[in-house]
Amino acid sequence: MTWPARATMNKEMDFTPPPQDLGAMAEVLEGKHGLYAAGIAEFFALYHGQKGDVGRAWAWTGVAELVRTRERERLDEM
Repeated sequence: MTWPARATMNKEMDFTPPPQDLGAMAEVLEGKHGLYAAGIAEFFALYHGQKGDVGRAWAWTGVAELVRTRERERLDEM
């Protein structure tokens, strides 16, 4: 069996989640960590940014922003 050309040519595969998955990541983080979800997402963004993984840092920054936006929306409904 041979590997697809894309897998053999790309030595470092990109495992960055697509934008549509950020909502699911935010929901899981909120469910498990509640009020701390945005801070935890920021931690992961900083960690991956310092390690040079720009894609994952971008994803976690998006999750943190999404969590904060959802928090604001919930507070506005009250």
